[in-house]
Amino acid sequence: MVPLGAIAFSFPGLEGISCAFTTRQGGVSLPPFDGANLSYDVGDDPAHVTANRRALARQLGIGSWCELKQVHGDVLHIGPAATPLDAASSLEGDALATSTPGLALVIKTADCQPILIAHESGRFVAALHAGWRGNVLNLPGGAMARLCAHYGCEPRELYAVRGPSLGPERSEFIHFAQEFGQEFLPFFSRKADTVDLWRLTRSQLETAGLLPERIFGIDQCTQSNPQDFYSYRAKRTTGRMMSLIWMRGGAE
Repeated sequence: MVPLGAIAFSFPGLEGISCAFTTRQGGVSLPPFDGANLSYDVGDDPAHVTANRRALARQLGIGSWCELKQVHGDVLHIGPAATPLDAASSLEGDALATSTPGLALVIKTADCQPILIAHESGRFVAALHAGWRGNVLNLPGGAMARLCAHYGCEPRELYAVRGPSLGPERSEFIHFAQEFGQEFLPFFSRKADTVDLWRLTRSQLETAGLLPERIFGIDQCTQSNPQDFYSYRAKRTTGRMMSLIWMRGGAE
């Protein structure tokens, strides 16, 4: 087993929080999923997916995680139970949060934006799956409001990082008017028919009350770099990466 590629990220001053964004590098999946596919839902050999997922958990030192059956909606699960590492999840939603140390929150992507959230105290973390439909629903802003209401905190106390995803120059939407609407025109380029989803997500987080200096982005475009990332827009039958955040401690 070739070790799985992963991009580590650390929020400033939050030593007890770990974040990782996997790439397609490493793993045992065969074409067209070649590399480290981590999803059971794309047609890959389940044995290969299982091997990749177990290798990732060992590599990151994770004992348990929770993932979702992502549906491009705005449902947030707070305090979900762990889901099996070696089976697809049946828990539908696109955002989740936990205050349980050692439980990693998982988002699967192949162009959509994975957004990882942490409170400044390190007492809870959250993870969001924001495709363009999630942006239209304002999942980033809505989830921040629900998190703060549940955990009794202010948005300015949160940190956020957006992982590798479809970049501004590749996010073409030829049916923009029908899919987005007039309120999103500031993020739309009429000349290129593209929407700057990275800037849109940052704007939604800032409007929700997060401080600009606490919003980070790993500006790597998934479609522009097929050697390192899966991209659904580049190839419909393809694998999925994982983005994970967890509070260190607990049963790792």
